[in-house]
Amino acid sequence: MTPDSPAPASFATAAVQCPARIAWSDPARRQAFEQWLQPLVASHGLQVASLEAASADASFRRYFRVQAQQVGRSVTLIVMDAPPPLEDVAPFVQVAGLIQQAGLHGPQVLACDAAQGFLLLSDLGRTLYLDALQAEDCAQADKLMRDAIRALVHWQGHVDAAPLPPYDDALLRRELALFPEWCVQREFGITWAAEQQARWQLVCDRLVASALAQPTVAVHRDWMPRNLMVADPNPAILDFQDAVRGPISYDVASLLRDAFLSWDEEQELDWAVRYWQAARKAGLPVDEDFGEFWRQLEWMGLQRHLKILGIFCRLKHRDGKPRYSEDLPRFFAYANKVALRYQPLKPLLALIEPMQQAKLSTGYTF
Repeated sequence: MTPDSPAPASFATAAVQCPARIAWSDPARRQAFEQWLQPLVASHGLQVASLEAASADASFRRYFRVQAQQVGRSVTLIVMDAPPPLEDVAPFVQVAGLIQQAGLHGPQVLACDAAQGFLLLSDLGRTLYLDALQAEDCAQADKLMRDAIRALVHWQGHVDAAPLPPYDDALLRRELALFPEWCVQREFGITWAAEQQARWQLVCDRLVASALAQPTVAVHRDWMPRNLMVADPNPAILDFQDAVRGPISYDVASLLRDAFLSWDEEQELDWAVRYWQAARKAGLPVDEDFGEFWRQLEWMGLQRHLKILGIFCRLKHRDGKPRYSEDLPRFFAYANKVALRYQPLKPLLALIEPMQQAKLSTGYTF
């Protein structure tokens, strides 16, 4: 039986009732969810009583895992709960289709109610790259990261960027604006004077100009171990709904300078060179000079890290998710390293130093 083939009629006899372990703040949404599931019991063999939490993320989406019985075999599927108007599943469905067309390993959308924000998806597994890489006995970090690089090169060469929204000047600046609003002002209670605002604007102008000068490809926007699954074929790709058409260095920076784990720079450079060589071999428009590509990557990474400093503080203060702020020191460390290294970015140092306990050390300048 194919995933869309009807299951035996016995699956549809009982009324669907969501297990009590699945919490709902809105009884009307729970009822809508149960009504949506009802026909899927027959069409996909869902065993609703097996529903359990699979994961949640920094957004308002939730994911559940459910058993499904299909012609002599039991499989697991994933249900997404993305309540509108807080979430819109249309971009997820669109990019999932682009991933399938590109021959990459992403979830198949088996059923969709875009108006209510419910999706039924294939299950990509249970082991995140992040969990595998953080395991004490992880002996395959290099293999996993090389697989991620190989898949990224394939993504950039085969995912159609044309229908994706542009990573343009306005979006880059909106992201950067999260840092002074949520990190500087809300988290640390600092108000910048006019001279400090001018320094910030200068740094933003330089980061945005560097990003917009790069060739564009399909950008996942969070190509990092938390959004990759250990799978066969490896890796499987998650959390791609925010994909845009933008700078070619962005996703490499996401992978090498991650939000939740860090590598020493020698290892970063090794993987960056491997990516650069593979990208050139695949005909991707990376700079012919690796030194210039590395600069682009570091500046792009700084734009991302300033944005994430703002996002993590917003998650704490607006959304009641304080655990993300535990990783703020990691991002300040990334920002320090890049701002110390490049003379045009040094105005940033005096802005971020008051938000850190340790004084900055002397760094190399290029």
